[in-house]
Parts: sequence; structure tokens; C-alpha cells
Amino acid sequence: MQPSGQSERADTSSTLEVGFSLPSEGTGLVVRDNVERHQFKLQTPSPVTPNPTDESQFSLPTDAAVRIKTNRIEVAANTVVCVRDESDSMLAQVDQQGSERLGDETYSIELFGAVKTYLKVDGPLTIDAKPLETVLSFEGPTEVHVGARSSHESPATTVTTTENPYEVMQAVSAFSSALKTTSVERSYPTLRGHPPLLELGDELDIPEGLHTPETGIRIELPPTLSHIFVATPLAYYLGAKLVPGNSPRLVTDTGFVHEFDGPHGFEEEVSRALKRTFFLDCVVRTEGIYDVELHERRTVESRIDIDASGLYDAPLSEQLETYFDVPYECISDLIPEWKLTTHVAPESNNIELLPFVTNDLAVVRTPSGTEIPESEVQAAVVDDFLRDETVRSTGTTTTDETYVRPSSTDSVEQAWVGDGTPVGASKATPAAYRNRLQREPATGDIGITVVCNDQEMLDESNIVDDVYGSRDSLSFDVDAHYNLSRAELREILAKSTDFLHYIGHIDDEGFQCRDGKVDAKTLDHVGTGAFFLNACQSYSQGLALIEAGAIGGIVTLSDVINSQAVGVGCTIARFLNRGFPLQASLNLVQIDNDVRHQYAVVGDGTISVVQAESGFAVLCEVSYSEDNIYDLSYKTYLTSRCGPGSLTIPAFPGNQQYYLGSQRISNIKMTEDELRDFLSLEQIPVIYNSEVYWDDGFLS
Repeated sequence: MQPSGQSERADTSSTLEVGFSLPSEGTGLVVRDNVERHQFKLQTPSPVTPNPTDESQFSLPTDAAVRIKTNRIEVAANTVVCVRDESDSMLAQVDQQGSERLGDETYSIELFGAVKTYLKVDGPLTIDAKPLETVLSFEGPTEVHVGARSSHESPATTVTTTENPYEVMQAVSAFSSALKTTSVERSYPTLRGHPPLLELGDELDIPEGLHTPETGIRIELPPTLSHIFVATPLAYYLGAKLVPGNSPRLVTDTGFVHEFDGPHGFEEEVSRALKRTFFLDCVVRTEGIYDVELHERRTVESRIDIDASGLYDAPLSEQLETYFDVPYECISDLIPEWKLTTHVAPESNNIELLPFVTNDLAVVRTPSGTEIPESEVQAAVVDDFLRDETVRSTGTTTTDETYVRPSSTDSVEQAWVGDGTPVGASKATPAAYRNRLQREPATGDIGITVVCNDQEMLDESNIVDDVYGSRDSLSFDVDAHYNLSRAELREILAKSTDFLHYIGHIDDEGFQCRDGKVDAKTLDHVGTGAFFLNACQSYSQGLALIEAGAIGGIVTLSDVINSQAVGVGCTIARFLNRGFPLQASLNLVQIDNDVRHQYAVVGDGTISVVQAESGFAVLCEVSYSEDNIYDLSYKTYLTSRCGPGSLTIPAFPGNQQYYLGSQRISNIKMTEDELRDFLSLEQIPVIYNSEVYWDDGFLS
């Protein structure tokens, strides 16, 4: 279904990963990533008519392109604009309230919005970055070619391997064929492709057309699955070959050796090697295609003597030798908080998960943790239950699950691939990763489905109805259903939607409906990408939804009290609506609610329901200092649009520095007026006096 006022010719989205359409309100062009479900609006002063054009005219990879005619394009204030000439030399970069005027030439313009977007246009051209918008102006009606690229990555092929560790090493060594460069620019997420899939078979088969880079780097390992699993993301990132060896170590063709059996243990040494090389690549790459003022580079250079200019063009072996000469303690506090640690049991049935774990650039560890008694998981609701609170269960729920709290890590999110039900980490499954990869393009508005199957729980339904779709810059289709029958619920579960929020009762037999129950284990297919089952003991039903086609969801591990569930449901809805991934949203809910043993994530916890306004999800902590001055702490969360290696330039007063994503920026001083202006630029949740605020109401 097309938005109101949209013509047939305006919609070029139909089966493409990227498409273009007219906005349902106002004038301009909406650029859509139909797989990741992101939207980026180019606003124009009058209506435009997009017509297909040749995407090959753009120097950077482009999935689709159209041409429009206009004299002005307005984009969001936080959009960075890079302008290059026909030889791809950088002419200008406009970010925080800057201005550029360019003459009568042909320009390639890169817009860093919610969807990677490129413009090709003949000048003259003026760019003005204002407090609330960035404006590109032309001297008169001008033909503008608009190209876009999806952030979705698909593996190029499938590698078959046996369970033999020697052959698994060879198969994993082919992962680096997906790197689009072996220069330091591979630290940009768009230059790291998805590794080939792995499939278990009777013999090793690496397709002939698969070309791995010759980097002269190898990682020697004892031939065990536990060593291979841990080292795979590092081998992929460095373009290194995995080969058998007596002790784990990294070796270059120039003779440099770095041992992985140091005092911190093999897994931690590999983790540090990945973080170290990735971070210093991010510092050195500022000499390359994006010459930006990077806060981390300035700080590193104030601590150690590092020649970024010389290292940029140096061979990889020389870069590594220099990197490992830097004491880790000198840079550890500057390395952004890692997005994901995945605990993977070293078993042959987990071999096929390695491409997905590697694509997330996760730190991999073998599973270790503390077993939690079931009584402790259930204890959180006992007191409320004894006070006659309503519980979201209508029948008997039994469980023989073993609960485990994974060993602590310094990552934002954790995933668990092994026996037991994790507490504080997502339960990752092969089906979730496959479903993420096979996500089909979908046109139209972002679909939110709310199901409330109990009249006593309408309080939550009424609130979340108002929360979802409250983003002015995005188009939503929020569809609410009440008191469904079994047939109606089955129909809703099969329908394609981006997110399902279920409110009601669940027990061993399934979802409670007005005429019985629906067991998700009996479903052949579900159409939702992500879900939240806010009902008692919904863990097993959530896993069944993953097996039937969903990517990730939030579930409960225990009975939940209705009054608490309403608060949790509404808070999670708010975080999801601001672009936070599932696992990060659940982690942040604990600021207001002690639910660490009651709620969990199944499947892929990194999935976001909607895009964040700036590409990153952002959380601020504010405290009052004195004399009308506030202290601000600014934290970004990585998303599918902005993965590890992405940059952000926060709109702090007078700030001209970029920061690496997932970094916490602290001790920012602002007056009350400056803080109000800053918070007006983007809808950011704020922690003030240990409470979460969803606007600047704490200032009034």
C-alpha cells in the first residue's frame, strides 16, 4: 500500500533493497532501505517527480538511483555532507553549523543519513548547516541524481567443511574474502562484507571464485574448535590464515610474532588483539578518505609517539608490529565499549554460526558462567504474588530449564550459544541468524502490531499505542488487535510486520485466546521480524517464533506481575521507538525496574525495530552542577546502520570533533538554555536523578 498522495511512478521500491517514494506529508523524496527498514527524507520546497536513472554514474557502490529537479534540498541537522569533484578528491565537508559555497562544476555529494545516500549535481552549489537543518541550494531548478545503498550485506557464497578442525581452519580462512579492502579503512563497517556461509558436509569445498587477500599474516593455533572459534573474528579482520601450531600466536611474513598465551589467557589476549588493531586502525585512517578531527587520535597522540601519516601507507605487517608495541594500558580507556561478546560452545553443530558471529565482529569466548537456581529467577515475583497482585498466567507453567549468568564482560551486549537459559544475555540460535540474513525487502510504512488479549491489561495497550509511531520523521502503520480468537491470532502471527508487541497470558500450552490457546511450536511461519511477549513464562514460545521465522524478541523467564509488566512494557516500547536494539533496550529498562531475572532476549538481540534519528541510539545522563550549569554524559549505542567503526559528531556547543561510536563522552558543561537547545535537536532519553525522562521535562 502506498502512502497518501504517492503516485505509481514515484514508487521505485518494489523488490529492490533500496527504493524511493514521495512522503505521505509535505514535499520531497524519501530514500528507503527496504531490508533494514530505514528511511531518509530529502525535503524540497515544491513537489518532485523521481524517475529512474543509471546508478553506475556514482563512484561508490549504489543499489538504485533516481533523478529529480529542484533548487533546494533540506536534510536533518545531524547529517554530515561530504563533497568531492569528478576525480573523487575531497573538496568540502560540512557538519556542525558550517557553510560552503562551490562554483560551476560537477559534484559528487555523500550524505551521512539514516540511509547511505549520494547526490550527483552540476553547480554552483551552497551548503549551509543550520541548528535545525542542513540546506543544499542551487541557483535555479537543477537536475539532481540521487543514489542509495542498503546497509544489508549478503554472503557471496557458501563454503562446505567437515567437522575436522584442520579443515575448519581452511574454511574460516576464506572469510577474509569478504573484506572490501585490507587497508585501515576496513575499520569502516561498510568496507567489511559478510563472510561466506559455512555448511557442514562430507568434504572441504571452497568455491574457486573465492579470493582471499594475500596479507602475509597467519595465526597459529592448536587444532581445536575452542581455539578456532575464539580466533575467527580476528583472522577475518586481519585477512589472516588460520594454521595449526603448537601454541597460539600471530606471525607476519616479516618475522614479527605476537604470542597469545600471555598472562591474561588466550581468550583475553585475542580479544585485546582485535580491539587494539581495530582501534588503532580507526586512528590511522584519519589520514585517508575521511580526513576528520578525531578525538581519539588527538588523545592517543598526546600519550604516545605514533606516526599516523607514515603508518597509513605502511604494509599491514609493519602496522601490526607498531600497534603491538603500544602498551595496551595506554589506550584501553579510549577503545569504545565493544558491541557484542558471544559465548559459543566449541561443538561441531555451532560451526555454521561462525560467519554470523564474525559479521558482528564479536569477541568470542567459550561459555562460562554461574548457574542460577530456578527459585532465584522466580523470587522476584513472590512477594507481589502474596499481596494478591494479578499474574499474567492462566494455567500451570512448568520448566526444567537450567539458568546461567554468563561471566561478565566489558561489552554492551552478550549472546549465549550453548546449553542453558542465559540471564543477562540473549539466547542466540542458528535460526535467528539465518532469518536475519534472509530478511526480504518490504515497502511501505514501518509495521507495528499490538495484540492485547486480556481486558485487564488495557492500560499497557493504551500507552504503547501512543508510544509506537510517535516519531515525526518516520512513517508508521500501528495496528492494534484485542481479544483475538485462535484463528485470528494465527492470522496475525503469519502477517508480515516489523514488530509484534503481545500483551496477555502465556503458559505451557501457548498464547491464551478467547476460545483456547495457540502453541507457537505448531506454526509453520511467522511474519514478524522482532517481538515482545509481555506475558508469563514466554521464553519457550519466543524460541518457537524464532524457529518459525522471526529474528529476535524479548521474553519472560518467570511469572510477571501485571502492574510491573505494564511499566516494563511501556518503557521498553519507548526505548525501541527511539532506535535502541532489543538487548540494549532491556538492559536500560533496569534503570527503573529490577527485572534482570524476569526478562530476556531470544534470537538476535542486536536487531532494532526502527532506526535511530542520527544512526546511533543515544542516551544522556545529566546532573546539576552549580550556577545554572549542567554536566552531560553522552553515550551512543551501535545499530545495524552504524556498526563498529562508525563516527559521530555530537552537537555540543562549539564542538568540532568526531568520536568513535559506542564511546561515552563525559563532563560536557552546558547552561540550561544550551541543554534545552541540544535536546531539541533529537529525541533522546535522559537519566536525571536516577530516573529516565523522555523529553526536557526535568528542567521545568
